[in-house]
Order: sequence, then C-alpha cells, then structure tokens
Amino acid sequence: MRRICLTVVGMYLTLLHAFSQVAPADSISYKAKKLKLDEINLVSSYYNQTADKSSVMGGRTDYKGNGDVTDLANGLDIKFVGFDSKGRKHSLSGGLGIDYHTAASQAYVDSNGHARNNGTRIYPTLDWSVENATKGKEFGLGAYYSAEHNYYHSIGLNTLLSKKNHHNGEFSVKLTGYFDRIKMILPAEFDPVDSVKSTSSADSVVYVTTASGRTEALTYVNGQAVSTSSKNVVPSRLRDTYTASFSFAQVINQRMQGSIAMDLVYQSGYLGLPFHRVYLNTGKDTVENLPSQRFKFPIGIRLNYFLGDNIIIRTYYRFYIDNWGMVSHTANIEVPVKITPFFSMSPFYRYYLQKAVNYFAPYQKHTTSDQYYTSNYALASFTSQSYGAGFRIAPPKGIFGDLNMLEIRYAHYTQTTDLVADVVSLNLRFK
Repeated sequence: MRRICLTVVGMYLTLLHAFSQVAPADSISYKAKKLKLDEINLVSSYYNQTADKSSVMGGRTDYKGNGDVTDLANGLDIKFVGFDSKGRKHSLSGGLGIDYHTAASQAYVDSNGHARNNGTRIYPTLDWSVENATKGKEFGLGAYYSAEHNYYHSIGLNTLLSKKNHHNGEFSVKLTGYFDRIKMILPAEFDPVDSVKSTSSADSVVYVTTASGRTEALTYVNGQAVSTSSKNVVPSRLRDTYTASFSFAQVINQRMQGSIAMDLVYQSGYLGLPFHRVYLNTGKDTVENLPSQRFKFPIGIRLNYFLGDNIIIRTYYRFYIDNWGMVSHTANIEVPVKITPFFSMSPFYRYYLQKAVNYFAPYQKHTTSDQYYTSNYALASFTSQSYGAGFRIAPPKGIFGDLNMLEIRYAHYTQTTDLVADVVSLNLRFK
C-alpha cells in the first residue's frame, strides 16, 4: 500500500508541474473563482431477484439453494467547481452510498438456515480533477472505501490523465488499485475450534467461530454453557486488484462518434469466498478453492449515430477473456428519442454470452482429484438478456426549484441459469 501511495503522489507532482508551466507575459489573465456548489445528484434503486443454485449451497436446486435477493441502494453525489488564476477548472466531488440487502442464501452459511440473511454496505467516494481547456489536458485523483457487514472492507485509489488533440479526439489513461480484506466466515460445519482449556471432564472454555462471523468464548460448568463472550477476531485474507484502463474517443463526422476502451487487470490474493460451498461427487462438501492470481483483458467499442435532431442510436460491443478460461461477449443498443424539447425516452437491449471458467462444475460434479473447484454460477456458462427503458425530464428552466432533471429507468433481466431480476432506479439532479 505504501508503494502505491508514493507512486500516486509522484505522478501527481510530475503532472501538476506539466499543468503549471509559467505563462508568457502577454498571456490572458484570469480571475480565480473559489469552489462553488455546482451539482447534486440523488440516486435510488430497487433490485429484486429470484434464482436457485446459490453459491452458498454449492449450486443445489432444492429449497436450500434458494438464491432470491433484494437490494435497496441510495446514493448522494455533490460536485463543486472553481477556477484558478490560470483559467484551469477544478472539480471536487464527494459521494456517499448506502445499500441494504436481503439474501436467502446468506441464511445458509449456517447449514440449518439460521444465520443472518441481510446486510448493509456503505461506500464513500472522493474525486478531484483539474482541466486545462487551452491545452486540452485533464488530470484527476480519486479515493474510494467500501465496507459490508461481516464480509469485507475495501480501499480504492485511482489517477486519471486525458489529452485532447486538434482533430476532435481524446486519449485517456486511468490507473486504479483496490485493496480488499475478506473476512474468513466459513460455513457452520467448518467452524474452527481455536482452543479448548479443560479444568475437568465437565468444565471447559471453547472458542468457536459462529455462522454470523463472531468468535465466541463458551464457558461450560458441569457440562452446561453458563456464559459466552465475544473475544477473538475473525481471521481475514487479502485481495488486491490493479487496473490500467486506456481509451480513445473520436468525433468521426457531424453525425457519428466512436470510442475504443481496453483494460489490463491483475488480481492476486484470496479470489474466492470462504462461505461458498462445493459438493463433491462423493456427497461430501468443502469450501470453494480458486487460484490466487487472475489476469483479465476486456476490450470494448462504442459507436453513436445521430439520426436527425431527435434520435440517437448508441451501440456497444465488448470482448472479454481471462487466464481462468472465461470468455464473454456483450452487445448493447440504446435509442434515446427526444419526444419534446425537455422529455425523452430511451429503450435499450443487452445480450451477453459467457463461457465458464476451467474450475466450474455443478452440484456434486467435482471430484476429489480436482485442484481448484467452484460451483458459483456467476462463473458458469450461460447467456443473458436485459431490456427496458429510461424516461428523462429536463426542462430548460427546471422542474421545481433547483431540480433540473429527473430520470427513471427500468430493466428486466433473464439468465439461462434460471435467474430472473428486475431493477428500477430514480435519479434526481439539482443545479
């Protein structure tokens, strides 16, 4: 972590120097403007999923494999904008998101289905950027934090550099690092006993990690538990993710714009989840085991075409491959239609095709000779489709007071693994 922070600071000082070249004496002088509140966005969404073959129960299709999920997410983003004495634009954005979810499979971390089946995630963000419009350059830094009850916490850092050319093109580079700590909450039948101190055959103190993730000290006297106390910390494992993103956008002509984006992703550390079971062909269960390194390579192309003044055709294709054997294709089309000067509708459709990783097998199909194994259907072969529409209202004088944009989106999602989901979101923008 220290090496990454020093690298980011060094890049910041070098690039800031590039943005701060001494201006000639006859250059235009600018009046500095302090940071001022520019925009507030409120986003709320509700997600509902029905599924079976949950990863917690190793892909079982009976009632214990219930994969139903609900999620209510709310986010607030505030943006400030100001200008320095050289006319450069400074933007500072801060965000806070809170999610609350319920997951039927989470209850079966305890094999009897008595574990907690809900949780909360909180994730603040902070981003800063400086743009030199004269030189067509922009530089930015960002930080991210996420924590979920009894699961993990994550810290993210990123830096961005973009440069526009004289031919309506823009090249961008973004470097990102995520540093996660995963709590090793095992299925209840694998709860470790840390120590046993016996004073007699009937008196003892036993430390046990419960299905909810706590380690409790149970004191027994004459064979009966007389007290409990939470003492030991649940062990954890690390996971690091490093991403280098490259993109180039180009205005092709008056009606067409295109872009290409490529990511190089490297992950290391504990890349599975400790509460994902795998059932072997012997009938016994174990915990998911995956390699400790993963390389990902996605590349995507966007093409937007302006069909007159009121219709835009937005298309997107992405190809993905990694060293675990997964290969996927994504195709998306969205057609925003301006019905009135301030009201538009955007129907969309997305198709996705995925080939499974080399280490996936369904319920009770893995063997004892397998080195790596998972029954997580997110890593299986499947196809999915998603379709829906967005509705946007943005009158020139605003809707009500400072509210100048309202957008509602709905999507229906189906997957050939028998997963079906619906999501609706609301976005309010204040300026």
